[in-house]
Amino acid sequence: MTLRSILAGTNPTVIIKAGGSVTVKGHASDLVTAETSNKWGLKVERRSESEIGRARATVGEHVLFDVRLKLPDLNGRNKSIDVIEVQMGGDGEVFVPIDSNLKIYTGMNINVHNILGQVDAYSGFGLTLDEVYCLGNTSAGGAMNIDCQTMAGRDVEYKAGGDLRFHVQDLTSARIRVKDLGGYWEARIGEGERSVYLKCAGDAILVTDQKVEPLPPDYILGKIEKPSTA
Repeated sequence: MTLRSILAGTNPTVIIKAGGSVTVKGHASDLVTAETSNKWGLKVERRSESEIGRARATVGEHVLFDVRLKLPDLNGRNKSIDVIEVQMGGDGEVFVPIDSNLKIYTGMNINVHNILGQVDAYSGFGLTLDEVYCLGNTSAGGAMNIDCQTMAGRDVEYKAGGDLRFHVQDLTSARIRVKDLGGYWEARIGEGERSVYLKCAGDAILVTDQKVEPLPPDYILGKIEKPSTA
């Protein structure tokens, strides 16, 4: 097994790129620690936000994504800040400071647990965000399971190639549009101040403890569940 650690400090931005599956967990430490038992290697390094990174993942000869990206100036100033970048060719596990902001790109599955910052995640297969504070941009080639406290943006869209389970705890005023295996439906929570579009190839499940009102012209509702109290 290969293991690497680096001092990240408080509120770090961590970029993770993996050709396989990755599990990311928040922990009470200033270290970013990554490990893999795969022979395809592991790299952990510090970069400047002004550097352009390339995120690429494939399954066989099929390219899932191949994009160039420049990180935003998260501190609202002109000076650059450091970010931590983790790259692994196969599967692995990464432990990050609990208040990290994450950007994750994988060819297979992503599982994220116990993060107090924002998570942006793009997976070639399954995606699970559990006990995450802020939901950013996400997409998944397979099933997506979201359980977050809040979300970034007022007009957002989430896509999954399988089932999509969506729970944002403080979503109390939104217009919901859903296109899934059963067709299309629209609903409103509260005054409908935000716009959320859920699109998936399987079943979409909206998880909320708020009153959900069906909208015209069809007044149809899809799958809606109450949050677990366990």
